[in-house]
Amino acid sequence: MREREEKGQLWRKEKKMLPKPGVFHFLWEICSGAVDEGSTVRTFGRLINYDARISEAVLSVHHNSNDYRLQVLTSLVEPFEARIGTEYMALGEMESTTGNVPVIHARLLIDADGVDLPLLEHAIQEQRKYFQQRDRSALETKRTDRRDV
Repeated sequence: MREREEKGQLWRKEKKMLPKPGVFHFLWEICSGAVDEGSTVRTFGRLINYDARISEAVLSVHHNSNDYRLQVLTSLVEPFEARIGTEYMALGEMESTTGNVPVIHARLLIDADGVDLPLLEHAIQEQRKYFQQRDRSALETKRTDRRDV
């Protein structure tokens, strides 16, 4: 019995060490400063630059007549076979450099060619709406439960 409890405690400790899955944020949201430093994020954009010597890439996206660029640190995904002009999805932690410029320290960087990005964008927006409605309804349920007591 004691051995089983120890294994359970060990499992809980290991579980806490897993990285967060990341929340989808659009490149323009990240570049505008809407995402906090240390947050785990997923995003996508076109690779426009890659420097293997310093393990740095730049993703870009055009949105509402503006071009947004995001620096991506690639040291955790090396060796990285970059293809300039290709769409990539990144998963990593937000950091900021001198001058408060947002940077993603990528732990996953995958080729997204073939992914219907406008459809992905629509799906992300629909998921956000669903989560907002779900949270609102949960909040209303809590308020109703408090009144009943």
